[in-house]
Amino acid sequence: MAQATASSRSQRWGGSRWALVLAAGEGSRLAHLTTDADGNAVPKQFCRLGSGASLLAETVRRASRVVPGERITAVVASHHRQWWQRELAAFPAANIVEQPSNRGTAAGILLPLLAIAERDPEAGVLILPSDHYVADEAALAGALRSAFFALYLKPGSVFLLGVEPERAETELGWILPGKPGPASTREVLRFVEKPAPQLAEELRAAGGLLNSFILVATARTLLELYAERQPQLLRQLARARDDERRGKAAAIAGAYQRLRPADFSRDLLQGSENRLLVAPAPACGWSDLGTPERLARSLAPLLAGLRLAPLRELHPEPRAHLRL
Repeated sequence: MAQATASSRSQRWGGSRWALVLAAGEGSRLAHLTTDADGNAVPKQFCRLGSGASLLAETVRRASRVVPGERITAVVASHHRQWWQRELAAFPAANIVEQPSNRGTAAGILLPLLAIAERDPEAGVLILPSDHYVADEAALAGALRSAFFALYLKPGSVFLLGVEPERAETELGWILPGKPGPASTREVLRFVEKPAPQLAEELRAAGGLLNSFILVATARTLLELYAERQPQLLRQLARARDDERRGKAAAIAGAYQRLRPADFSRDLLQGSENRLLVAPAPACGWSDLGTPERLARSLAPLLAGLRLAPLRELHPEPRAHLRL
C-alpha cells in the first residue's frame, strides 16, 4: 500500500479545478462593527467595504478567475440563511453545503470536501475564506494559477499561499520558506504565530511570508490528511453523509452535535509539514480583516478622496454597513 501511494503521488495530477468558499464563520471579532440598520450583528462575509459587493460575492469572483463557475462550492451556516440565500441565488443547490452548527474549521472544510470528492474524486481544490480583502485581484489570481501548476507537478502536496508582507505584521501568522519546491514554491521551514515586533522585522528581512490560509491541494490528499490526523472526524461525517443519502433525515445535524471541535490549521496542518509547500504571492493588499485596525487599513484607500458622508450613504441598506 505504501509503495502504491508513493507511486501515485509521483504521477502528475490531471483532474479538474474546484474551489471551496468558506462562508460559515460568525465574524465575532468584528461583530460590533458589522451591523444592520437595527444594530444587529451581521457576519462580515455578508458585509461590504465601501460601495462594492459583499466580501462573499468578491470571494466568489476571486474563485471564478481560476475555476469554472459550475465548480465553485460554498459551505454556509444554516442559521445564516437570511444572508446567503440571496448572495448565492445563482449557485446550483448541489454547490451549497449547509453546516448545521459551528464545530471548528476542520469540520467546516471536511463536510463540503466530502461532497466535492464524491462528485469528482480527482478534484484539485482551492480553499478560499470568504472574509478576506484583496486590493490587486489580478496579482493574487496569478499566484493561484501558479499554485495549481505546482499541484500538477506534485499532487501529493498541500500548497499554502504565502503573501509577501507590506509591513512587519505582529498579529498574523508567518511562514518561513525553506528549500525550493516545484515551480516557484518552497518548502515550509517553520511557522511563526503573531511574532513580537523585532522578530516580525527579522522574518520580513529573511523573506518570510504571511500565512493567508488560502490553499490548493487535491481532494484525495486532503482526505488522506484527515485519515491520518482526524480519523474519527472523517468517519463521523462520512457515515452521516451516507446515512442521509439512505434517507435518514438529520443524520448530519446529529453527527455535528457529537463532534469535538477541531481547527484545520492546528489539528491537521501543524505536524504535517512534510506534505506542505508554500506558494508565494506578491504583495497585493491582502488582509484577513481580522481586527478593527486591519479593517481600517484596508478601508483607507477605498475612502481616500471621498467627501465625508453619513454611513448610510456609503453603505445603504439592506446590506450591512461597517461602523468605524
